[in-house]
Amino acid sequence: MERTVVRCADGHVFSTASFPMQKADRLGPGRLIRCPRCARLRSAVPVPVAVGKH
Repeated sequence: MERTVVRCADGHVFSTASFPMQKADRLGPGRLIRCPRCARLRSAVPVPVAVGKH
């Protein structure tokens, strides 16, 4: 299963295996996910993948 790197509303960055309905553009990018650092449900958005320079 592909993992998604996300950032919660408090700025914590973590990866999750379940980021529901990623393709549902009409709902916007944010989803409610339990942040492992906050231990609360937080709005989280995907973090853009940084492409390394060669």
